[in-house]
Amino acid sequence: MPRVFVQGRPADHYPRHAPEAGRGAVRRITEAGEEVLHKPCRDVTEFGPDLAALIDDMFLTLYVAEGAGLAANQVGVGLRLFVYDCPDDDGVRHVGHIVNPVLETPTSGRRLLDKGEGCLSVPGAVMAVARPDRAVVRGQDRDGNPLVVEGTGYFARCLIHETDHTEGRLYLDRLSKRDEKDALRQMADRRDEVLARRSARAAELRRAR
Repeated sequence: MPRVFVQGRPADHYPRHAPEAGRGAVRRITEAGEEVLHKPCRDVTEFGPDLAALIDDMFLTLYVAEGAGLAANQVGVGLRLFVYDCPDDDGVRHVGHIVNPVLETPTSGRRLLDKGEGCLSVPGAVMAVARPDRAVVRGQDRDGNPLVVEGTGYFARCLIHETDHTEGRLYLDRLSKRDEKDALRQMADRRDEVLARRSARAAELRRAR
C-alpha cells in the first residue's frame, strides 16, 4: 500500500515538508475568541497567484506550529480553505489542501472515536472529542479543479476538524460547558510555552533555508 497520498492520490516519494512551505512566509495563528474564527468563512471565488501564495504561507505556518491541519481563518483570512499534513491510524501520510470543502453527510452509521483532540488556535489544550472514524470531503484544488479526499481514523478527525473551522466552529463548541472551561484553563497554563516553541521552530526553519 502507498505510504503517502498527496491531494488524495498515491505518491511514490514525497519530501519531509510539502514543497509549498519552501515558498511561504510564517503567519500569526489566530486564537479562540478572535472574531474571524467564530463566523462562517466566504467561498473562494478567485483562483490565482494570491490563493497559491496563501496556501504556501499556510503550509509553512503549519510546520512551524507542528500541527496536522490549518484553516485559512487560523491565519486571519476568512476564506473556505485548509491545508493538511496528517497521518492516518495505519501510519499512511496524507498531504494536501482543499478549497471550499464540504463534508459529505454519512449515508450509514459509522463508529465514533472519542479521542484527544487539540487545535493550533487553542494552544496547549487537549480534550476528548467524539468524531466519526471515516470522512469524505469534496472541494477544489488551488486551480479550481474538483477534488475528493477520504480519510479514516486520525486523518478523518483532521478533515472534520478543519472543515468545522471553515464553518466558524472550533472543537470547543462541541464540548460541554465544563469541558470547555477545562480546555481554556489548559490554554491559559500552557499557551506561553507553546508560543515560545513555535518561535524557536520558526527561527530554526529560517536558518535551514
